[in-house]
Amino acid sequence: MAEKSKFNITFDDRDLEDQQFTRIIPQDNNTATYTPAKTDSCTDTLNTDTLNTDTLNTDTLNTDTLNTDTLNTDTLNTDTDENNSCDCEAVEVREPADHARQKWSRPIEFILSSLSYAVGLGNIWRFPYLCYRNGGGAFLIPYTIMLLVCGLPLMFFELCLGQFGREGPITVWKICPLFTGIGYAMFMISFYIGCYYNVVLSWAIYYIYSSFTHTLPWTSCENDWSSEFCKQYSSRNCTLSGGLMNLTGTCIYPNMTTDEEWQSLNKSVSFLKSPADEYFHNHVLDISDGLHDIGGFQGNIVLSLLIAWIIVYLAVYFTATFPYLILIVLLVRAATLPGYMDGIAFYLTPDWDKVFKASVWGDAAIQIFFSLSPCWGGLITLASYNNFNNNCYRDAIVVSLGNCLTSFFSGFVIFGIIGFMAHELGLPVDKVAAEGAGLAFVAYPEAVARLPLSPVWSMLFFAMLLTLGLGTQFTILTTIITTITDDFPALRGKNFKWVLLVACGAMYCVGLSMATKGGMYVLQMMDSYSSTFSALMVGMAEVTVVTWIYGVDNFLEDIKKMLGFYPYPRIFWKYIWKFGMPLVVTTILIFSWIDYVPARYGDYQFPVWANVVGWMLSFSSVTLIPIVAIYKILWEKGPLVKMKIP
Repeated sequence: MAEKSKFNITFDDRDLEDQQFTRIIPQDNNTATYTPAKTDSCTDTLNTDTLNTDTLNTDTLNTDTLNTDTLNTDTLNTDTDENNSCDCEAVEVREPADHARQKWSRPIEFILSSLSYAVGLGNIWRFPYLCYRNGGGAFLIPYTIMLLVCGLPLMFFELCLGQFGREGPITVWKICPLFTGIGYAMFMISFYIGCYYNVVLSWAIYYIYSSFTHTLPWTSCENDWSSEFCKQYSSRNCTLSGGLMNLTGTCIYPNMTTDEEWQSLNKSVSFLKSPADEYFHNHVLDISDGLHDIGGFQGNIVLSLLIAWIIVYLAVYFTATFPYLILIVLLVRAATLPGYMDGIAFYLTPDWDKVFKASVWGDAAIQIFFSLSPCWGGLITLASYNNFNNNCYRDAIVVSLGNCLTSFFSGFVIFGIIGFMAHELGLPVDKVAAEGAGLAFVAYPEAVARLPLSPVWSMLFFAMLLTLGLGTQFTILTTIITTITDDFPALRGKNFKWVLLVACGAMYCVGLSMATKGGMYVLQMMDSYSSTFSALMVGMAEVTVVTWIYGVDNFLEDIKKMLGFYPYPRIFWKYIWKFGMPLVVTTILIFSWIDYVPARYGDYQFPVWANVVGWMLSFSSVTLIPIVAIYKILWEKGPLVKMKIP
């Protein structure tokens, strides 16, 4: 027995030298039980009276899966027979209470947290716009199909990965250490998104503060930030009668001017800005001419951003129900307004011809992929706090469907109000509809300003935006903190608050670059590059590694151990994970590259160097996958690929 390790615990006759440890189902919050095989002899090599963590040689022990902070030797039974052999029944490994991994106290907490993470600002300001642009109600067909072949399988995949491993995005890759870089890439993507996502929330906080007034500040052109192009009067009657209103408020008709004068008037009117537009760009952002003029800090945004990070730091658990209550209230109010049905008809009227366009399917796939927020590490992190036998199959269905229904429902709220504003302005709905920040901070505030008790409705709308964003931001921060504390368990417990404080402080400092006069351009660059292409490449890598290297059959066996049954139908999940998802994600990635448009904001085109920096930002996370793999090959000992042990 001289050739065997002194601490010879084996699975399926595989020795410790092969480092083939697999954790069996956890027994409680801080206990994991390992069942070793029978050995020829162990009393000669293992003395339980003198075994302690000071003398235990961890060089030969796989510390990735066996925590040796404390080893309970009372549970190690070494019954010796007359042939000097023993049966090693079990080794129970206990982590100190401070280092123990927490769990969700109830399954509903996990579901609400996952729903809060998946449902974010994109559900409000992107999906409704995509729906009307891509055929209205007809868009729901490719959207639903993409949910079934891409969204739901990817969400279920990541929930299973996190729940079975009970580890964060980096340490969960013990199943295949060569590709631990996937976890580091997820960590970096979450860090980038967390830095700029809270800046958007700081705008919402400032708008909530600005709503505490009798008259909303974006209803008038008589402000310090207003320009000569500001227009606050209604041109409804003039527009309906075929005229154009000039800068002095006079309605001009084509028969009153020459063709040249009419064209000149058209050009001059195109420069007009609404008070809500000028409030956002000239006051809130005080936006500069471009990245070449980054300008000084905006005090209001700096303070609002600090408040946003304080909220994130102090929050422990946040429910996902509040935004839905506000959405319902806003929907009821919108349904009473003139023009509501015009907006809804514009939102849902199907254009069946668009179903056959590749671009529509591409938009559906991209929206599904990013609305569920996979490949950032958040889903893996949330699932890692589940009980081992939690029904994550059910949870994946509930969360993915809940996310899609929220997107669909929010369209009624958004286009109901947009229809009202189009009615007030005498414009077609497509001239008023917008997406992104332009919808949330320009179009919608302008519409709300026309309602009675407008400050109340404004406050409710931006409170909804804030709570939706905070749900996502909390999980992003949890992902970052979990990744760090899983790698360094000593940072849990009493040290956790300091890790949290340092992480929030670091991300706040990065976010300050987006609280300047040119900060909007920095934010647009990060939003365009930091997560789009990199998340798709990470998704392709993680699916390929688990289904082809670890083995899709092994993965399904792991799921059966957790759930007690194979996900139904088993053949569907086997082939959708092994072939369908890699193909779909690769197709989305290729489509995104083909459809690539350099970053821009409004009429401002980003310079070439800014797009180069953006691509460097995008690949800074993905390149960690090969970098970590090369490091593992050159510097670390042991198996590069740990296959699942039956």
